[in-house]
Amino acid sequence: MKIVLGADHGGFELKEQVKEFLVNLGYAIEDAGNLVYDAKDDYPDFAIKVAKIVSEGAATKGIIICGSGVGACIAANKINGVRACVCHDTYSAKQGVSHDDMNVLCLGGRIIGIETAKELVLGFVQTSFSNEERHKRRLEKVLALEK
Repeated sequence: MKIVLGADHGGFELKEQVKEFLVNLGYAIEDAGNLVYDAKDDYPDFAIKVAKIVSEGAATKGIIICGSGVGACIAANKINGVRACVCHDTYSAKQGVSHDDMNVLCLGGRIIGIETAKELVLGFVQTSFSNEERHKRRLEKVLALEK
């Protein structure tokens, strides 16, 4: 599984820690930036880049980190094929994938620390869509909104 990561200045430090964590677990990682800390960068630039990589199928899942996770989530969800959610608890990180086929996890670098982020990221990357009929039916209704 290939995972693409992106973050603005509000999530840069946490992104670097999450990247190291995932690499140590053996995941293939693409870093969509920012590659250096820049206090003047803008979250939409990295959120859109991650979202496009996921929507084009060049990565299976994406993780975007900004200050709260909210702005990145809003921007990522503008890209067709992306189902991004802010999650700061493990239940949502897992359930968002298994029930809703979430493919981009958004985190708040100013909200959570690395230990919580590790739990959320593991839940996100290790969970698959259930393919249960009720979940597929609901997902189809959501996907129809993109047309």
